[in-house]
Amino acid sequence: MNLADGFRSREVTAPLVAEIARCLERPVRIMEVCGTHTMSIFRHGIRSLLPEGITLLSGPGCPVCVTPIRHIDAFLAAADLDRVTVATFGDLIRVPGSTRSLACARAQGAQVEIVYSPMDALALAQRQPERIVLFPAIGFETTAPTIAATILAAERLDIANFVVIEANKTMPAALDALMSDPQLKVDGLLCPGHVSAIIGSEAYRPLAERSRLACAVAGFEPADILAGLLSLVRQINEGEPGVENCYTRAVTAAGNGRALDLIDRVFEPADSEWRGLGTIAGSGLRLRERYRRFDGIARLGLDVQPAQEPKGCRCGEILKGRMLPPDCPLYGKACTPLRPVGPCMVSNEGTCAAYYRYIGVAQERV
Repeated sequence: MNLADGFRSREVTAPLVAEIARCLERPVRIMEVCGTHTMSIFRHGIRSLLPEGITLLSGPGCPVCVTPIRHIDAFLAAADLDRVTVATFGDLIRVPGSTRSLACARAQGAQVEIVYSPMDALALAQRQPERIVLFPAIGFETTAPTIAATILAAERLDIANFVVIEANKTMPAALDALMSDPQLKVDGLLCPGHVSAIIGSEAYRPLAERSRLACAVAGFEPADILAGLLSLVRQINEGEPGVENCYTRAVTAAGNGRALDLIDRVFEPADSEWRGLGTIAGSGLRLRERYRRFDGIARLGLDVQPAQEPKGCRCGEILKGRMLPPDCPLYGKACTPLRPVGPCMVSNEGTCAAYYRYIGVAQERV
């Protein structure tokens, strides 16, 4: 960003910051759900701009972070098999399983490839007909349509050596479960822009009404985030929490119908395990009967066992907004970006990674 851009940015954000300070009548606690919001808030120093009465908490919006260890172990078990190639997103490769990561497995000779989309994994399967290519299907509603489209393409092209491990998760059910936690005191949610572009802003209406919780959908530029925070402060002050879409250039009330149709065509709702949150009813996606032949766990005969969290790792508490990264006994000591113990220190959207990069090991004032 050049100097002129910096001045223009301040011209836009300064009035929003001043209005937030003017409207704030009492201390409020706001959770940003999306990992991209977390990184953007740190990158642009938004916490330092806000009045002291606003506390920002990070939620379970990092797909890599909420993927349980047993799924990581399943990816590793697949990588250990002969004639199997694991094609994965890059931010998953260093996430530790029970004993190692996919990066370690690759160093030990496993075929692990980094791809930028599930379609890249399908193209790899076309180029390697003698191998089974497995794609770890992680992510929220944002990635689910592309995975569904890839499975439909595999069916249309009759590509038999492409499989997935179903690890997709859906956001509303998880937020509902999280907000029912009596230990978590949150006044408002800054709702994720990417997910909302698929499911629509009205998807949060039942949660807002049931929990009397202010919700605002926001984009990722500083002005977008501040506009969302201002909306939440106003809703809280007025005592009329609802849902406001502050990202209308990308999000509609109903969402992306074609993307939702793709998800519904290939997947059906299922209970899903979230790291730190446990099993949440209806918060995952599994392949419909017609597409079960693409199920990697069944196809490869993988035995997925429950696994214990690393001793001392508090990623689960951080994902639930109960704890800040510097409060974890491993943060900045046994757990660093070079030697991560938990996924929150690995992913580009992880809260611990954001804290370490922009704050370091100092305790943030809350």
